[in-house]
Amino acid sequence: MTTKISRSRATILAASIAGSLLSLPQVSLAMARNSGAIATGGQEQPDATSAAKSKLNKSQFKNVQVNVDANGIATLTGSVDLFEYKADAEKRVSKAKGVTAVRNQIEVAGPSVSDQELQNKLGEKLAYDRVGYGTTPFNAIAIKVENGVVTLGGHAYGYPDRDSAVALVSTYPGVKDVINEIEVDPTSIMDDQTRMQVARAVYGYPSLNKYAIDPAKPIRISVQNGHVELYGTVDTQSDKETAYIRANGVPGVFSVKNYLQVAGQTTESK
Repeated sequence: MTTKISRSRATILAASIAGSLLSLPQVSLAMARNSGAIATGGQEQPDATSAAKSKLNKSQFKNVQVNVDANGIATLTGSVDLFEYKADAEKRVSKAKGVTAVRNQIEVAGPSVSDQELQNKLGEKLAYDRVGYGTTPFNAIAIKVENGVVTLGGHAYGYPDRDSAVALVSTYPGVKDVINEIEVDPTSIMDDQTRMQVARAVYGYPSLNKYAIDPAKPIRISVQNGHVELYGTVDTQSDKETAYIRANGVPGVFSVKNYLQVAGQTTESK
């Protein structure tokens, strides 16, 4: 009796081991297939690349190349004439089917312009930007150029003013890159009232009225939650001090920072 049971168990055990051995090739094959799938993960996705290329069917992108990897990351290389085209290429490709992110390595190969010349030209254009919209006195946008890279800072009255400044700089020949650090002042009815009151107090004063004649050279007024900052260039130290006194005398103004620069002198704050 015991011998028969032992033989039966041995038969079952042998069958189980044989079944396990027979399944090994299937497991190995499945592992090999998975391994192959992982190995090909970094290859280019033809469909996504074609979709990305179709977004760049404009003449300004004729020297731009794009490929999309299996993770959906599109890499842009080549060159364009303006920074605007570089930014536009990235925007277009980011909307292509299958693209999850964009690595923009496009070079701006436009004309070579010295940093000082670029800063002077862009400063002139920004000074007259948005003239006629009534917000020029309330935009205090600063500009710095280094190796063709333009950094925009300071304050803008609203997002249209900020975006207009960025667009203007992006389309100028010689600009290699644009860094946007412009702060948009808070949207507030109270701040709008303060802006108008400070503008009337400053420009309404006889010795300061001259700064309202040229729309590109006003005393710039930035207001953030009742706090006033003055920017721009004035002719004399007396004008700088008078502007500060006039702004500080407006009811509801919590503080005034005077960043006005006197022509021919270094910037001082009060």
